[in-house]
Amino acid sequence: MAETVYRVSGDGRRADILLSEASGLSRSRVASLMAEGCCLLAGKPCQKAGIRPAPGQELLLTVPEPRPAAPQPEDLPLEILYQDADLAVVVKPRGMVTHPAAGHAEGTLVNALMFHLDSLGGIGGELRPGIVHRLDRDTSGLMIVAKNDESQLALSRMLANREMEKHYRALVEGRMKEPSGRIELPIGRSKKDRKKMAVDPEGREAVTEWTALAEGKNCTLLDVHILTGRTHQIRVHMKAIQHPVCGDPIYGLEKGLPVPCLMLHAWSLRFPHPRTGAELSFQAPLPEDFRRGLKTGGIQYADL
Repeated sequence: MAETVYRVSGDGRRADILLSEASGLSRSRVASLMAEGCCLLAGKPCQKAGIRPAPGQELLLTVPEPRPAAPQPEDLPLEILYQDADLAVVVKPRGMVTHPAAGHAEGTLVNALMFHLDSLGGIGGELRPGIVHRLDRDTSGLMIVAKNDESQLALSRMLANREMEKHYRALVEGRMKEPSGRIELPIGRSKKDRKKMAVDPEGREAVTEWTALAEGKNCTLLDVHILTGRTHQIRVHMKAIQHPVCGDPIYGLEKGLPVPCLMLHAWSLRFPHPRTGAELSFQAPLPEDFRRGLKTGGIQYADL
Protein backbone atom coordinates (compact mmCIF):
# COMPACT_ATOMS: atom_id res chain seq x y z
CA MET A 1 0.00 0.00 0.00
CA ALA A 2 1.53 3.34 -1.11
CA GLU A 3 1.54 6.56 0.89
CA THR A 4 -1.60 8.73 0.66
CA VAL A 5 -1.75 12.52 0.36
CA TYR A 6 -4.66 14.68 1.54
CA ARG A 7 -5.10 18.36 0.59
CA VAL A 8 -7.45 20.83 2.23
CA SER A 9 -7.83 24.62 2.28
CA GLY A 10 -7.96 26.60 5.51
CA ASP A 11 -11.29 27.97 6.72
CA GLY A 12 -10.31 29.32 10.13
CA ARG A 13 -10.65 26.02 11.99
CA ARG A 14 -7.83 23.99 13.58
CA ALA A 15 -5.55 22.06 11.25
CA ASP A 16 -6.14 18.73 13.01
CA ILE A 17 -9.91 19.12 12.60
CA LEU A 18 -9.65 19.94 8.88
CA LEU A 19 -7.27 17.09 8.17
CA SER A 20 -9.26 14.61 10.27
CA GLU A 21 -12.40 15.40 8.23
CA ALA A 22 -10.50 15.13 4.94
CA SER A 23 -8.69 11.89 5.72
CA GLY A 24 -11.10 10.03 7.98
CA LEU A 25 -8.32 9.61 10.56
CA SER A 26 -8.75 10.48 14.23
CA ARG A 27 -7.51 13.87 15.38
CA SER A 28 -4.93 12.20 17.62
CA ARG A 29 -3.58 10.25 14.64
CA VAL A 30 -3.44 13.43 12.55
CA ALA A 31 -1.63 15.25 15.38
CA SER A 32 0.86 12.39 15.60
CA LEU A 33 1.55 12.55 11.86
CA MET A 34 1.97 16.31 12.03
CA ALA A 35 4.47 15.94 14.88
CA GLU A 36 6.39 13.44 12.72
CA GLY A 37 6.78 16.05 9.97
CA CYS A 38 4.14 14.71 7.58
CA CYS A 39 2.27 18.00 7.13
CA LEU A 40 2.92 21.13 5.08
CA LEU A 41 1.13 24.47 5.45
CA ALA A 42 1.50 26.77 2.45
CA GLY A 43 4.47 24.64 1.41
CA LYS A 44 6.28 24.81 4.76
CA PRO A 45 6.53 22.14 7.49
CA CYS A 46 3.72 22.39 10.05
CA GLN A 47 3.82 20.40 13.30
CA LYS A 48 1.24 22.33 15.34
CA ALA A 49 -2.11 20.54 15.38
CA GLY A 50 -3.85 23.58 16.86
CA ILE A 51 -2.80 26.09 14.20
CA ARG A 52 -5.66 27.73 12.27
CA PRO A 53 -4.79 28.16 8.58
CA ALA A 54 -6.20 31.30 6.97
CA PRO A 55 -8.82 30.89 4.24
CA GLY A 56 -7.10 29.84 1.04
CA GLN A 57 -3.95 28.48 2.72
CA GLU A 58 -3.35 24.88 1.67
CA LEU A 59 -2.69 22.08 4.14
CA LEU A 60 -1.09 18.94 2.79
CA LEU A 61 -0.92 15.77 4.89
CA THR A 62 1.11 12.76 3.75
CA VAL A 63 0.12 9.47 5.36
CA PRO A 64 3.05 7.05 4.93
CA GLU A 65 2.68 3.42 3.95
CA PRO A 66 1.85 1.32 7.03
CA ARG A 67 4.96 -0.24 8.54
CA PRO A 68 5.08 -3.81 9.83
CA ALA A 69 3.85 -4.10 13.42
CA ALA A 70 6.03 -5.43 16.20
CA PRO A 71 3.75 -8.40 17.10
CA GLN A 72 4.36 -11.36 14.82
CA PRO A 73 1.63 -13.45 13.14
CA GLU A 74 0.95 -16.78 14.83
CA ASP A 75 -1.14 -19.68 13.55
CA LEU A 76 -3.33 -19.95 16.64
CA PRO A 77 -6.85 -21.44 16.64
CA LEU A 78 -9.37 -18.64 16.10
CA GLU A 79 -12.99 -18.67 14.98
CA ILE A 80 -13.77 -15.88 12.50
CA LEU A 81 -17.50 -15.32 12.06
CA TYR A 82 -17.26 -12.47 9.56
CA GLN A 83 -14.77 -10.29 7.75
CA ASP A 84 -14.66 -7.77 4.93
CA ALA A 85 -12.29 -4.98 3.91
CA ASP A 86 -13.18 -2.87 6.97
CA LEU A 87 -13.70 -5.17 9.93
CA ALA A 88 -13.87 -8.68 11.33
CA VAL A 89 -15.93 -10.33 14.06
CA VAL A 90 -14.17 -13.13 15.93
CA VAL A 91 -14.76 -15.40 18.91
CA LYS A 92 -12.00 -14.97 21.49
CA PRO A 93 -11.34 -18.20 23.39
CA ARG A 94 -11.13 -18.13 27.17
CA GLY A 95 -7.59 -17.78 28.46
CA MET A 96 -6.28 -15.75 25.51
CA VAL A 97 -4.82 -12.31 26.26
CA THR A 98 -5.90 -9.60 23.82
CA HIS A 99 -2.71 -7.54 23.38
CA PRO A 100 0.99 -8.45 23.62
CA ALA A 101 2.45 -7.10 26.87
CA ALA A 102 5.10 -7.88 29.43
CA GLY A 103 4.87 -11.61 30.08
CA HIS A 104 2.56 -12.12 27.09
CA ALA A 105 4.61 -11.29 24.01
CA GLU A 106 3.19 -14.27 22.13
CA GLY A 107 -0.02 -16.28 21.96
CA THR A 108 -2.29 -13.23 22.05
CA LEU A 109 -5.40 -12.40 20.07
CA VAL A 110 -3.46 -9.78 18.10
CA ASN A 111 -0.87 -12.40 17.08
CA ALA A 112 -3.65 -14.71 15.90
CA LEU A 113 -5.47 -11.94 14.03
CA MET A 114 -2.33 -10.93 12.15
CA PHE A 115 -2.07 -14.50 10.85
CA HIS A 116 -5.73 -15.12 9.99
CA LEU A 117 -7.13 -11.81 8.74
CA ASP A 118 -7.03 -10.74 5.09
CA SER A 119 -6.08 -7.30 3.74
CA LEU A 120 -5.13 -5.37 6.87
CA GLY A 121 -5.12 -1.70 5.85
CA GLY A 122 -3.18 -0.35 8.82
CA ILE A 123 -4.04 1.09 12.23
CA GLY A 124 -2.04 4.04 13.52
CA GLY A 125 0.52 3.58 10.75
CA GLU A 126 1.13 -0.11 11.41
CA LEU A 127 -0.08 -3.20 9.60
CA ARG A 128 -2.03 -4.55 12.56
CA PRO A 129 -5.64 -5.13 13.61
CA GLY A 130 -7.44 -2.49 15.67
CA ILE A 131 -9.14 -3.81 18.80
CA VAL A 132 -12.41 -1.87 19.16
CA HIS A 133 -13.41 -3.24 22.58
CA ARG A 134 -11.72 -5.69 24.93
CA LEU A 135 -12.56 -8.81 26.85
CA ASP A 136 -10.84 -9.97 30.01
CA ARG A 137 -8.40 -12.83 29.59
CA ASP A 138 -10.81 -15.27 31.26
CA THR A 139 -13.90 -14.07 29.35
CA SER A 140 -14.77 -15.76 26.07
CA GLY A 141 -16.90 -14.54 23.20
CA LEU A 142 -17.45 -11.98 20.47
CA MET A 143 -15.06 -9.18 19.61
CA ILE A 144 -14.99 -6.63 16.77
CA VAL A 145 -11.70 -5.89 15.01
CA ALA A 146 -11.08 -2.89 12.75
CA LYS A 147 -8.88 -3.30 9.68
CA ASN A 148 -8.14 0.36 8.96
CA ASP A 149 -8.09 3.75 10.68
CA GLU A 150 -11.43 4.86 9.24
CA SER A 151 -13.20 1.75 10.53
CA GLN A 152 -11.47 2.00 13.90
CA LEU A 153 -12.64 5.61 14.34
CA ALA A 154 -16.22 4.90 13.23
CA LEU A 155 -16.60 1.79 15.41
CA SER A 156 -15.11 3.55 18.43
CA ARG A 157 -17.61 6.37 17.99
CA MET A 158 -20.47 3.85 17.82
CA LEU A 159 -19.26 2.31 21.06
CA ALA A 160 -19.05 5.71 22.76
CA ASN A 161 -22.49 6.71 21.46
CA ARG A 162 -24.08 3.43 22.58
CA GLU A 163 -24.97 2.43 19.03
CA MET A 164 -23.43 -1.00 19.56
CA GLU A 165 -25.59 -3.53 21.43
CA LYS A 166 -23.64 -6.10 23.45
CA HIS A 167 -25.14 -8.93 25.49
CA TYR A 168 -23.39 -11.42 27.74
CA ARG A 169 -24.34 -14.68 29.41
CA ALA A 170 -23.36 -14.77 33.08
CA LEU A 171 -23.95 -17.37 35.75
CA VAL A 172 -24.08 -15.60 39.11
CA GLU A 173 -24.22 -16.76 42.71
CA GLY A 174 -27.63 -16.88 44.41
CA ARG A 175 -31.16 -16.26 43.15
CA MET A 176 -32.33 -12.86 42.04
CA LYS A 177 -35.23 -11.24 43.89
CA GLU A 178 -36.54 -9.64 40.69
CA PRO A 179 -36.80 -10.95 37.10
CA SER A 180 -34.69 -8.06 35.78
CA GLY A 181 -32.81 -5.00 36.93
CA ARG A 182 -30.55 -2.09 36.10
CA ILE A 183 -27.31 -1.21 37.88
CA GLU A 184 -26.00 2.35 37.68
CA LEU A 185 -22.88 2.56 39.81
CA PRO A 186 -19.69 4.41 38.78
CA ILE A 187 -16.54 2.33 38.51
CA GLY A 188 -12.92 3.31 39.10
CA ARG A 189 -9.58 1.81 40.04
CA SER A 190 -9.69 0.34 43.55
CA LYS A 191 -7.92 2.54 46.08
CA LYS A 192 -7.06 -0.56 48.16
CA ASP A 193 -5.74 -2.76 45.35
CA ARG A 194 -4.63 -1.08 42.12
CA LYS A 195 -4.99 -4.36 40.22
CA LYS A 196 -8.74 -4.36 40.86
CA MET A 197 -11.68 -2.16 39.90
CA ALA A 198 -14.36 -1.08 42.36
CA VAL A 199 -17.56 0.92 42.69
CA ASP A 200 -16.38 4.47 43.36
CA PRO A 201 -18.45 7.68 43.54
CA GLU A 202 -15.54 9.42 41.80
CA GLY A 203 -15.32 6.78 39.08
CA ARG A 204 -16.68 6.78 35.52
CA GLU A 205 -20.33 6.20 34.67
CA ALA A 206 -21.19 2.50 34.32
CA VAL A 207 -24.60 1.07 33.41
CA THR A 208 -25.53 -2.62 33.34
CA GLU A 209 -28.94 -4.18 32.64
CA TRP A 210 -29.72 -7.80 33.46
CA THR A 211 -32.53 -10.28 32.89
CA ALA A 212 -32.85 -13.67 34.61
CA LEU A 213 -33.04 -16.56 32.15
CA ALA A 214 -32.98 -19.62 34.40
CA GLU A 215 -32.44 -20.59 38.06
CA GLY A 216 -30.40 -23.45 39.43
CA LYS A 217 -28.85 -24.63 42.71
CA ASN A 218 -28.47 -21.25 44.40
CA CYS A 219 -27.36 -19.67 41.13
CA THR A 220 -28.98 -17.77 38.25
CA LEU A 221 -28.20 -17.56 34.56
CA LEU A 222 -28.47 -13.97 33.34
CA ASP A 223 -28.61 -12.12 30.07
CA VAL A 224 -26.50 -9.03 30.71
CA HIS A 225 -26.64 -5.94 28.53
CA ILE A 226 -23.91 -3.38 29.11
CA LEU A 227 -24.48 0.22 28.04
CA THR A 228 -20.95 1.28 28.97
CA GLY A 229 -17.66 -0.56 28.67
CA ARG A 230 -15.70 -0.15 31.87
CA THR A 231 -12.94 -2.56 32.84
CA HIS A 232 -14.42 -5.56 34.72
CA GLN A 233 -17.82 -3.81 34.61
CA ILE A 234 -20.09 -6.86 34.84
CA ARG A 235 -17.92 -8.53 37.46
CA VAL A 236 -17.77 -5.41 39.66
CA HIS A 237 -21.46 -4.61 39.30
CA MET A 238 -22.62 -8.13 40.10
CA LYS A 239 -20.39 -8.22 43.16
CA ALA A 240 -21.86 -4.86 44.24
CA ILE A 241 -25.39 -6.33 44.34
CA GLN A 242 -24.18 -9.45 46.21
CA HIS A 243 -24.46 -11.77 43.20
CA PRO A 244 -20.86 -12.17 41.98
CA VAL A 245 -20.14 -14.08 38.79
CA CYS A 246 -19.53 -17.75 39.52
CA GLY A 247 -15.90 -18.82 39.22
CA ASP A 248 -14.55 -15.26 39.43
CA PRO A 249 -11.05 -15.50 40.95
CA ILE A 250 -10.93 -11.76 41.74
CA TYR A 251 -14.43 -10.67 42.72
CA GLY A 252 -16.12 -14.00 43.43
CA LEU A 253 -17.02 -15.91 46.59
CA GLU A 254 -14.29 -17.86 48.34
CA LYS A 255 -16.58 -20.89 48.56
CA GLY A 256 -18.89 -20.36 45.63
CA LEU A 257 -20.34 -22.79 43.08
CA PRO A 258 -17.49 -25.14 41.98
CA VAL A 259 -17.57 -24.29 38.26
CA PRO A 260 -14.69 -24.94 35.81
CA CYS A 261 -14.17 -21.32 34.70
CA LEU A 262 -15.24 -17.71 35.00
CA MET A 263 -18.89 -17.98 33.96
CA LEU A 264 -18.98 -14.96 31.68
CA HIS A 265 -19.34 -15.10 27.88
CA ALA A 266 -19.82 -12.33 25.28
CA TRP A 267 -22.93 -13.81 23.68
CA SER A 268 -24.21 -11.39 21.03
CA LEU A 269 -23.32 -8.24 19.09
CA ARG A 270 -25.41 -5.94 16.91
CA PHE A 271 -24.19 -2.78 15.20
CA PRO A 272 -24.40 -0.89 11.88
CA HIS A 273 -21.58 -1.44 9.41
CA PRO A 274 -19.28 1.61 9.60
CA ARG A 275 -19.18 2.05 5.81
CA THR A 276 -22.52 0.77 4.47
CA GLY A 277 -24.79 1.28 7.48
CA ALA A 278 -26.21 -2.24 7.07
CA GLU A 279 -27.10 -3.87 10.40
CA LEU A 280 -24.78 -6.70 11.41
CA SER A 281 -25.80 -9.21 14.09
CA PHE A 282 -23.81 -12.13 15.55
CA GLN A 283 -24.07 -14.76 18.27
CA ALA A 284 -21.38 -16.98 19.77
CA PRO A 285 -22.64 -20.28 21.23
CA LEU A 286 -21.65 -21.04 24.81
CA PRO A 287 -18.27 -22.84 25.02
CA GLU A 288 -18.05 -26.33 26.45
CA ASP A 289 -16.59 -25.27 29.82
CA PHE A 290 -19.46 -22.80 30.30
CA ARG A 291 -21.99 -25.56 29.56
CA ARG A 292 -20.32 -27.78 32.14
CA GLY A 293 -20.62 -24.97 34.66
CA LEU A 294 -24.36 -24.69 33.96
CA LYS A 295 -24.78 -28.41 34.57
CA THR A 296 -22.87 -28.08 37.84
CA GLY A 297 -25.37 -25.41 38.82
CA GLY A 298 -28.29 -27.64 37.88
CA ILE A 299 -29.46 -25.39 35.06
CA GLN A 300 -31.19 -26.94 32.07
CA TYR A 301 -31.02 -24.21 29.47
CA ALA A 302 -32.45 -25.06 26.06
CA ASP A 303 -30.48 -22.56 23.96
CA LEU A 304 -27.04 -24.07 24.48
